Amino acid sequence: MTATLPASVELLDRALEYTHSRLAEVRGGLLDRPTPCDEWRLSDLLLHMEDSLDAFTEAAGGQVMVHLTLGTEGRIAAIEEKACALLGAWARPGPGDVLVGGLDLASPLLVATAALEVTTHGWDVGQATAPARIPADLAAALLPVAHLTVAPVDRGVRFAEPVRVAPDAPDDVRLLAFLGRT
Repeated sequence: MTATLPASVELLDRALEYTHSRLAEVRGGLLDRPTPCDEWRLSDLLLHMEDSLDAFTEAAGGQVMVHLTLGTEGRIAAIEEKACALLGAWARPGPGDVLVGGLDLASPLLVATAALEVTTHGWDVGQATAPARIPADLAAALLPVAHLTVAPVDRGVRFAEPVRVAPDAPDDVRLLAFLGRT
């Protein structure tokens, strides 16, 4: 797990780069395609991604508020703009720990969690459009983040149960399996 904010920001940059390539495959006619997330269409996932980017960007200011996002027009452009804003917000000096829903989180862990979220949903987008594996070095860096941040209480709510894979499976396969994806 990355221990410093600059290391977490670098991890986030790699996650955004991977996800940007997956978003480049999204076309209007694909928005009704299913994703690996049960009962979610690609349009639902894109709305969730935009909201997540807003939340992680707000966290750079020290606190996260809840916002509702409506509509799907211009979604990819909005996500890409917000992804740049997220990286920019965390690349400058941060607030230290961040208050999220009453929890006090260390900035490096929060930014590494953003990288995990961005990468996972980038992979989800790819499954609905043009699948591409998560780069091995990115997956290896995100595995400890996933183990630190996904708790048993998240199962069935935010994540499916882990999928069994061989212990020597590649890091991307082990990461996705831990997050309940196949």
